[in-house]
Amino acid sequence: METEPISSFQFPPGFRFHPSDEELIIHYLLNKVNWRLLPASIIAEIELYNYNPWELPKKALFGEHEWYFFSPRDRKYPNGERPNRTAASGYWKATGTDKPILTAYGCKKIGVKKALVFYTGRPPKGVKTDWVMNEYRLPETTRPSKLKGSLRVSSYN
Repeated sequence: METEPISSFQFPPGFRFHPSDEELIIHYLLNKVNWRLLPASIIAEIELYNYNPWELPKKALFGEHEWYFFSPRDRKYPNGERPNRTAASGYWKATGTDKPILTAYGCKKIGVKKALVFYTGRPPKGVKTDWVMNEYRLPETTRPSKLKGSLRVSSYN
């Protein structure tokens, strides 16, 4: 289910939505997958792979240079773990390793962050662009069993 962009937010002057990795996991993603209220309805829910990255800013509920979305995690194969990152006119390629997101005191892993870069065309001959996405997901042990691997929050810039 995709949420429609809202053009008339009433925030005080100077308001910025710039959550830390920990805040994104604890206050938004974890609440979303557990069907709890969010601190603010500021993150749109879309099927992000249906769009090219330059189309995404219009789908966002809020943001100027960085946009946030909840999106289902599509699988490349029905029974596999490998994610499908094919988009409208290209694909998102993972860069680097998964970065663990720890609580403020570093005693518990609460999430995982992965950087992705958009390439136009088809692999392996795609052309790298300047579009970067950070994918945030819950560790396997935190996900509700009925939604295992089904939702993530992504930020684009």
